[in-house]
Amino acid sequence: MAKDLTNSVVERQNILNNHYALTKAEEHLGLGGIEFKGEYVFTKQQVMELFAISDTTVERYIVAHGEELRSNGYILLKGKNLKEFKELCNVSFINEGNKVPMLGLFNFRAVLNLAMLLTESERAKAIRSRLLDIVLDVLAERVGGKTTYINQRDEHYLLAAYQEEGYRKQFTDALDNFVEGNQYKYGRFTNLIYQSIFRENAAEYRQILNLNEHDGTRETMYSEVLTLIASYESGIAHELERESQRLGRKLTQKETTALFKTFEAHPLFKPLMLDARTKMASRDLCFRDALHQRLEAYIQSVPQGDFERFLGETSKSLEERLNDPETLAVFKRLKDR
Repeated sequence: MAKDLTNSVVERQNILNNHYALTKAEEHLGLGGIEFKGEYVFTKQQVMELFAISDTTVERYIVAHGEELRSNGYILLKGKNLKEFKELCNVSFINEGNKVPMLGLFNFRAVLNLAMLLTESERAKAIRSRLLDIVLDVLAERVGGKTTYINQRDEHYLLAAYQEEGYRKQFTDALDNFVEGNQYKYGRFTNLIYQSIFRENAAEYRQILNLNEHDGTRETMYSEVLTLIASYESGIAHELERESQRLGRKLTQKETTALFKTFEAHPLFKPLMLDARTKMASRDLCFRDALHQRLEAYIQSVPQGDFERFLGETSKSLEERLNDPETLAVFKRLKDR
């Protein structure tokens, strides 16, 4: 989907939190700056020249978006730090610093933040376009192309998937033993779990992620979502057995649906569902460019830790993990329990 960075704080922050994209952007954009305390910084005058904008325009954006810019590296130098910066630079170059006891500085991240906000600058527009290309290039490079199974690069995925499979068996056995109906009940009640957790049935989920017929639905889900599904499956299996024993017969599908609704309303699941919905909606928009419209209210910027988790050094493809002796040892211990 088309991204308008000037209108979306989430989209801007997703780029600014992506250390790998920022590193490549700094390498390729060549914006310049002054090296100070281990990073390149830009004075307001340099920012004005870079984007061909006025002093008034810079100040207007600092006032309107000050909190966002400060959180991404805009600072006011004063005291000892200002003195050190003046000594480092040609004082005439930063004449703005001679008039007031403080000086505003943008680091590289804050300059990109401003570039994603500015609507008056053609140079900023060009940088936004290049940034989006860089983000796509970095994503493709680090995950090997398609992002359908980026969830599997998480070191927690395999264990969550393995455990969920066991609880899935408990759930389907409970449907066999305690609920009336034919084979269609498995899909029906699985969809009730999905709709309870992330408000979509399996077909809707697959359409949003643009999965083909060979893609496994749960194989694309994040570990936190799989863990919550497993909790549902285990808990509902227990409730089905208990209610069937109380009645002395199998439950009708109508009774089973009512039990699902009661189970879903338990306050235990509220924080877990909030976490699962937020992670699914936010990560899928960022990494897969997939919008879960029914979860749109849960979308947040993806934290820096998630970029490490799915793109960083600890992330691996599923094939790599299955060939890892430590991973195989963990699964052997689980099997032998």
